[in-house]
Amino acid sequence: MDVEETERQNGALEDETLAESRADEQSLQKSADASLAASRPEVVVITGASAGVGRAIVRAFAREGAHIGLLARGRDGLEGARRDVEELGGRALVLPTDVADANAVERAAEAVEREFGPIDIWINNAMVSVFSPVKAMKPEEYRRVTEVTYLGVVYGTLAALKRMLPRDRGVIVQVGSALAYRGIPLQSAYCAAKHAIQGFNDSLRSELIHDKSNVRVTMVQLPAMNTPQFSWVKSRLPNKPQPVPPIYQPEVGAEAVLFAAHNERREMYVGYPTVEAIIGDKIAPGFADWYLARNGYEAQQTDEPVEPDRRDNLWEPVPGDHGAHGTFDDRANASSPQLWASMNRNWLAIAGAGLAGFALGVLFKRKE
Repeated sequence: MDVEETERQNGALEDETLAESRADEQSLQKSADASLAASRPEVVVITGASAGVGRAIVRAFAREGAHIGLLARGRDGLEGARRDVEELGGRALVLPTDVADANAVERAAEAVEREFGPIDIWINNAMVSVFSPVKAMKPEEYRRVTEVTYLGVVYGTLAALKRMLPRDRGVIVQVGSALAYRGIPLQSAYCAAKHAIQGFNDSLRSELIHDKSNVRVTMVQLPAMNTPQFSWVKSRLPNKPQPVPPIYQPEVGAEAVLFAAHNERREMYVGYPTVEAIIGDKIAPGFADWYLARNGYEAQQTDEPVEPDRRDNLWEPVPGDHGAHGTFDDRANASSPQLWASMNRNWLAIAGAGLAGFALGVLFKRKE
């Protein structure tokens, strides 16, 4: 072997050793970062945090002692959410933000990390909608709903990924709906936006798997919720809008989001109506078309006519702190057996296997 070949091999060996050393350093750094993250309160960003399901999610994480970045347009509701967080033992940063503005979302993410440190969980929940037949919709209304409900999720996800990918950790939760799979009449803009989120999330998940990233994405599909949005959503209906029964309290959705953020779930369906809508649409979409054409208009309206001076939040927030609940407390379910079963499916499966084994044992013993 000549001198030149020996030097070449020695150089290759040094490069390999250096690469291994760098890999070990990166691994140690990731371990140190993970250890540090486990020893401090979780840092969580929640969009649409001022009211409805978002407000209930805020309270759920505050009970865990989280440090929370609160994003929404309305300052009144954000200040109310901040008080909730502090009363429940967490810390909060109020960040009035329109999620349709990508630069504003990025600035909010920067502010959260300056104040609290690395973001662990990002929850995209902000939305707007319009109750209207397609034939009466205006182009600018479709654009606005798309920019907030769909692109707001994209912008939030990009801001989260910018920070999570280099650290190789973090969770992004998309708050979805049964309407991400099954469109209904009178909410075409909202349904389209939720469908778009579903497709976007599937694409992102596949890319993260390809890159062997430890950043995790999940989507929580909600049923009809008792939130204030039905008092302020833009509407062309003759009567007041309502969620399609059966209705659930926003805390049910918040419980699912909290669980999904801390457990390995690709997706979660919340409530039997969500399961029925999604599975039913896969089995018999034509029947769903017919059923919704027959019942979907009436099911989304109460018997009360709309007030002539009713305000909506499509372009600007409605002033005031509106909290988590809407006006349907007397009709809303405070729990979901389906969600409980989903959250406890592992030990239920073990219990089921045990019962099956016991039954087989009894059967064989009788045959002896």
